Amino acid sequence: MTRTLDAAATDAATRAQTWLSGFEDALRARDVARAAGMFATTSFWRDLVAFSWNLVTVEDRAGVTELLTGTLEHTDPSSFALEEPPEEADGVTTAWFTFETGVGRGRGLVRLVDEDGEPRAWTLLTTLHELKGHEEPRGPARPMGAQHGIDPDRKTWLERREQEEAELGRTVQPAVLVVGGGQGGIALGARLRQLGVPALVVDRHARPGDQWRGRYKSLCLHDPVWYDHLPYLKFPENWPVFAPKDKIGDWLESYVKVMEVPYWGSTTVRRATFDESSSRWTVEVDRDGETLTMHPEHVVLATGMSGKPNVPVVPGQDLFRGEQHHSSQHPGPDAYRGKKVVVVGSNNSAFDICGALYEHGADVTMVQRSSTHIVKSDTLMDIGLGDLYSERALAAGVTTEKADMIFASLPYRILHQFQIPAYEQMKEKDADFYERLEQAGFWLDWGDDGSGLFLKYLRRGSGYYIDVGAADLVADGEVALAHGQVVRLTEDAVVLDDGTELPADLVVYATGYGSMNGWAADLISQEVADKVGKVWGLGSDTTKDPGPWEGEQRNMWKPTQQEALWFHGGNLHQSRHYSLYLALQLKARYEGIPTPVHGLQEVHHRS
Repeated sequence: MTRTLDAAATDAATRAQTWLSGFEDALRARDVARAAGMFATTSFWRDLVAFSWNLVTVEDRAGVTELLTGTLEHTDPSSFALEEPPEEADGVTTAWFTFETGVGRGRGLVRLVDEDGEPRAWTLLTTLHELKGHEEPRGPARPMGAQHGIDPDRKTWLERREQEEAELGRTVQPAVLVVGGGQGGIALGARLRQLGVPALVVDRHARPGDQWRGRYKSLCLHDPVWYDHLPYLKFPENWPVFAPKDKIGDWLESYVKVMEVPYWGSTTVRRATFDESSSRWTVEVDRDGETLTMHPEHVVLATGMSGKPNVPVVPGQDLFRGEQHHSSQHPGPDAYRGKKVVVVGSNNSAFDICGALYEHGADVTMVQRSSTHIVKSDTLMDIGLGDLYSERALAAGVTTEKADMIFASLPYRILHQFQIPAYEQMKEKDADFYERLEQAGFWLDWGDDGSGLFLKYLRRGSGYYIDVGAADLVADGEVALAHGQVVRLTEDAVVLDDGTELPADLVVYATGYGSMNGWAADLISQEVADKVGKVWGLGSDTTKDPGPWEGEQRNMWKPTQQEALWFHGGNLHQSRHYSLYLALQLKARYEGIPTPVHGLQEVHHRS
């Protein structure tokens, strides 16, 4: 048995090394046709910045040919080497490798299948990890900290920090202005700090973490701790699996201090304009009542994956005598004991708010306007995340960083093929739970193709609930359920399109958010927002071709049609993982490294 396993491991290593060596030889010879021929007939190559200075997925040999034709000469790839012993399972050889380009070092993951008697790539992930000559000062390269010797002009760490804070944004201009100081903004701020890029993160809230502190009191993370680390600084091993919002708020504030992220709270961006002749922005901000003007080279909108709250406009809202607010403004349940509450929506926020209101003695009705995907939290952690983000995964050697790469290596086009079996398993495990919900009249769905939560999140960013208990309230009738669209409000009721009247003292609109480019419209102009096109979701980056292209997330973490305007956000996992690739793109531009962008028409870039 041992000899058989050893032989299989040797065969896998031979196959992987043969492919990597052949691929490098073809690239060195600039033989695009030979390199493309090393991919399977149906295949996918996802590149994160390394070849394309973009986030790009190409398909099949024609896509590989197109990518290499446009990037090979200036990328100058070399030094492909196995990073660890490959694995073999179900006819697929999975191999981790490192490589270099002319300007950087990368990491990758290839899955090989046998086709026509040869190992060929089914999926390939290539990522830029660092820039040569601009490596982060960590590990063996960490700074000394102490300044030994005698220096009459010595400044302490505190004095240097105070001087930097006094000058940045005033006498010293940031190269990058990050608008939004939630987890996305500060993760990017930490990356840029480590890379030596002068950057400033601004947020309208007074303190880092206030974005979380100000939400409804029962809010906890629905994603587990192993999925939620920030760059450089992991949560302690005793951190709860699901962190309460105020604990997260305190952690984000501590993170900003420990990672020395330049951060301005109580700062609102009023307007921003881009001067094409100077390739700089003019950004006017209000900081605690003081108007300041800055001229960064790049602006990053890190306002989350969502835009402004969607608040329905219906007749009678001005007549309604009770309270009404969007879920993002919901203060919590304390003031509503004994009150009649109508929650419009059936997503994460809607369920959380309904559950907390019920616990505090409110009479709650949920209005479901369309079907919702629900998965129980424990089941999702076990079946959906357990192999990548869990103590089980860590014990098997799958670190958070390795899990991020595995997840990133699955092209969006075929991700559903991996997700559907998992969600079929979840559906079977919790069959009784789903039967109770459907008997209560709840409209359930499993995504467009049965692929469940992750694809729904990536495609729409809404329409799902990770159940931590509130769904049982609906299934048991403790929270009333109504269906339909809100057509008007009376002085004391919500009226649905079938004529149903729901008495209400409070209406909570758990109705989601608009596209992130709504912030571009407000801060810059509608013309720029239209030029950029949709942000988030799997489709075309431009309004010229709005079709369902499933290559990458629209306009996220990569160059856009507006020069020097970037979008960053998502959940904690995405904020952590993709902040690296955005930071490297910004660092390269800051240092004057040529960044010819592949895969985006009319894109502007500085060489």
